[in-house]
Amino acid sequence: MAKVKKASSEDIIDKDFIEVFGAREHNLKNIDIKIPKNKLVVFTGVSGSGKSSLAFDTIYNEGQRRYMESFNAYARQFVGDMERPDVDKITGLSPVISIEQKTTNKNPRSTVGTVTEIYDFLRLLYARVGEAYSYNTGRKMVKFSEEEIVSNIFEKFEDKKISLLAPLVRGRKGHYRELFEDIRKKGYLKVRVDGEVIDLKARMQVDRYKIHDIEVVVDRLAVTDDMRFRLSQSVQKTLQLGKDLMFVAPASPNPSEGGAFKDSAKQKETLGNNDAAQTPPLGGGGLMYSKQLMCEETGISYEEPSPNAFSFNSPYGACPVCRGLGNVFTIDMDAVLPDTSISVTDGGIVPLGEEREASVFLQVVAFAKKYKINLNKPIKELPKQQLDLLLYGDQNINPDLELDMSDETVPEVFTGSYEGIIPMLKRWFSSAHSSEMLRSWVEKYMQLAPCTSCNGARLKKESLWFKIDKRNIAELSNLNLDNLAAWFDGIELRLSDKQNAIAKDVLKEIRERLQFLLDVGLTYLSLNRSSKSLSGGESQRIRLATQIGSQLQGITYILDEPSIGLHQRDNQRLIAALQNLRDIGNSVLVVEHDKDIMLAADYLVDIGPKAGKYGGEIVAMGTPQTILDSNSETAQYLLGTKSIAVPAERRKGNGKFIELKGVKGNNLQDVDVKFPLGKLILVTGVSGSGKSTLVNETLYPLLSKFCYNSKANPLEYKSIKGLEQIDKVIEIDQSPIGRTPRSNPATYCGFFTDIRTLFAMVPEAKIRGYKAGRFSFNVKSGRCDVCEGGGMRVIEMNFLPDVHVHCEKCNGRRYNRETLEIRYKGKSISDVLDMTVDEAVEFFQAVPYIYRKIKVLQDVGLGYITLGQSAVTLSGGEAQRVKLSTELGKKDTGKTFYILDEPTTGLHFQDIQHLLEVINKLVDRGNTVLVIEHNMDVIKVADHIIDIGPEGGDGGGLVLFEGVPEDLVKVKESFTGKFLQAELK
Repeated sequence: MAKVKKASSEDIIDKDFIEVFGAREHNLKNIDIKIPKNKLVVFTGVSGSGKSSLAFDTIYNEGQRRYMESFNAYARQFVGDMERPDVDKITGLSPVISIEQKTTNKNPRSTVGTVTEIYDFLRLLYARVGEAYSYNTGRKMVKFSEEEIVSNIFEKFEDKKISLLAPLVRGRKGHYRELFEDIRKKGYLKVRVDGEVIDLKARMQVDRYKIHDIEVVVDRLAVTDDMRFRLSQSVQKTLQLGKDLMFVAPASPNPSEGGAFKDSAKQKETLGNNDAAQTPPLGGGGLMYSKQLMCEETGISYEEPSPNAFSFNSPYGACPVCRGLGNVFTIDMDAVLPDTSISVTDGGIVPLGEEREASVFLQVVAFAKKYKINLNKPIKELPKQQLDLLLYGDQNINPDLELDMSDETVPEVFTGSYEGIIPMLKRWFSSAHSSEMLRSWVEKYMQLAPCTSCNGARLKKESLWFKIDKRNIAELSNLNLDNLAAWFDGIELRLSDKQNAIAKDVLKEIRERLQFLLDVGLTYLSLNRSSKSLSGGESQRIRLATQIGSQLQGITYILDEPSIGLHQRDNQRLIAALQNLRDIGNSVLVVEHDKDIMLAADYLVDIGPKAGKYGGEIVAMGTPQTILDSNSETAQYLLGTKSIAVPAERRKGNGKFIELKGVKGNNLQDVDVKFPLGKLILVTGVSGSGKSTLVNETLYPLLSKFCYNSKANPLEYKSIKGLEQIDKVIEIDQSPIGRTPRSNPATYCGFFTDIRTLFAMVPEAKIRGYKAGRFSFNVKSGRCDVCEGGGMRVIEMNFLPDVHVHCEKCNGRRYNRETLEIRYKGKSISDVLDMTVDEAVEFFQAVPYIYRKIKVLQDVGLGYITLGQSAVTLSGGEAQRVKLSTELGKKDTGKTFYILDEPTTGLHFQDIQHLLEVINKLVDRGNTVLVIEHNMDVIKVADHIIDIGPEGGDGGGLVLFEGVPEDLVKVKESFTGKFLQAELK
């Protein structure tokens, strides 16, 4: 009898845990870890310790690889093999979904509504229960079924004689001889032409130069019960001939009068004063019936609505002018004529340029000579019609016109033998034959403006006149989500029974999805908010809400700092949403630094102890209480034994201010704000209160326009003072430093050029004749010819996101063999790109001009990233600190204004300490640093706080406080003040 082998402990898979054995991805040091399933698990640790390497690069990538392996052999030949993460084994892994910060859709057509699918349900709701109104009269439109038409005719004309008429021509010119002949051959005897019924005759025609209405008389009968079947058949035939439109006119009591009333007043008297008895302007009179939606007064009709009719991404619903974008490019006359005190010859019309031999300028000179326009005279002194001629061209101009005289006989728009500057710019911008370079040049003289046709609503006119409870779909899309949810409360009471029966399931779906968005603290957004305007945290929480709405079970969700951009007040909502995801039967793994989320976790994993090669180990793991009992860096900050100190004294600044008055952009309510210079200024407030509107969309464009004459247009404001106190403004946001794998910190910060020059000076490189360009992965001679210097090959997936795999020829090293043979201190150019910043600081210590630039990266807490790390793998916070280090490496004047948007993103408590040291260095040199932030450790060290609120969206937009942190805690309306009180103690 065969022996039964006992299962060893290694062979037993614990179904309650995800077990990772021998993880070595990036800096992970061969770690083993058991992660409980169906729990909220938080990975924490200093930046670069290995949290993302474990969560995303190991667990998520293995889950994705297994999914790819599930494809059949035919599908896998197109996909290729995904590289296995550097790990021995992972057991207990369920299907994995990653929700990261950096996957925000930049498509201008993508909105909160389309991403969350709420807008799709809203379109369905309007297509099925929306009520149509006429865009001419504002009155409700009507439509009839064939049965309803027959019943209505019996109601209005019982026991009377009527004529049924099918409209064939409505308000058009022509003689219509062929039409008359065709209907005569079909057996019809009479037609009504321009309101008069006449007999059809051979070779009959009408005046071709007049506008006509022509209807064929399909039947004449008495409306009695005996004739009901014939009436029904005739109505059907009339609607068929009239393309779903027909007229019913009472037959004349006197046959000699032509069989139908010609006098509309007499007709109205006979028909009685009912709403339907209106003589439409098109057609010859009688009651109008339509199977389509129709305006009884004007005769206009709408097509039967479908969900596509309410989509701005569909040609059936999009505004034909802006094509569903809501805004259009228009000529910016301030850019074309920035200074009217100078002449055309001196460059007064900027697009003409300064090149006097250019063909367009020579054409203008010849044209000016023809019409006696003095090009040496200041533009403001030129008569209006002369300037209009130069700008718009000369078609339709009277040749006898004295163009050097001041009169108003010149048309407003000119397009003629001389095209004109404005039409020329429009043609170059819109032409499919224009090069990208030409189009981008023209764009300098254009600006985005709301579409004049749809006023930014994105939809065609007809779609905007379908309403539910007096609101169209665009009006609902503009509401803040909390107001939208309130509008849907009790909507059934405002709908008819029929509408409620149709809308029941759709309303349920909309309400559920709205509630999920409210639960993650996004009350202040609206459905029409563009995806590209969302921060990384906002877009991540939207996708989190979408996943909660999908109600999937048995999934492993991995999230990357979902608390980004969220005020402390809203943290509990986010925690509840994560717990909800867990409670329906999922494992939720979160990479996070927020104190509240850490303490709310079921299981906490602290990775470290330091960053880069000094990290990659499990420092502590267990319940939050277990972590607090350990002596890790994280535990010390959570317990308060280590903390960021409140400064003993706040800076006084230099006594100068930038004062901004009457700011009304978005939800700001006509606020006045003072920004004291020479200080660390914090702008605080709950999410959606108006911080970004004030700083990023109003103040920064104004400063940028003043310092660099940029084209950025600020939102509405009254006045600004004190701009002369600064000479430079630098905005450091979280946008990527590059969008391709080629971009990296070394190229962005500019020291890669110095490194390439250094390699070109190596004796072996000189012997071979290699120049610095040889060591660029953008130059053909030195780079790998398969991946073209990217190090990765992109496998395009038609049904999934593109997959990046290592190049099989250079194995990710980017360069060809000959280039890699050149070594400096034993390292090739590829080895240098693979160095961490900490390693590079040590390696280049003897090369001061390179060492100084790399050292700044280390100073901002990025010692763990590699010099050649792909820009697409950097988080928003890391990208922001790379930009910050680049600015720190430059010389400042002491009058620079820095603007930072949530620089603590992705930072551990210890890293925030390093960041504040860097920021304080900038302020101590006399510069001003303005920070938008929710992190209390940064807020408490500010010299000056501007708190906006009290709520988000419509409930915000007020300046609650300006001053030092100690005074903010006294403001009862401020949510920031309540949380700051505990920090200051």
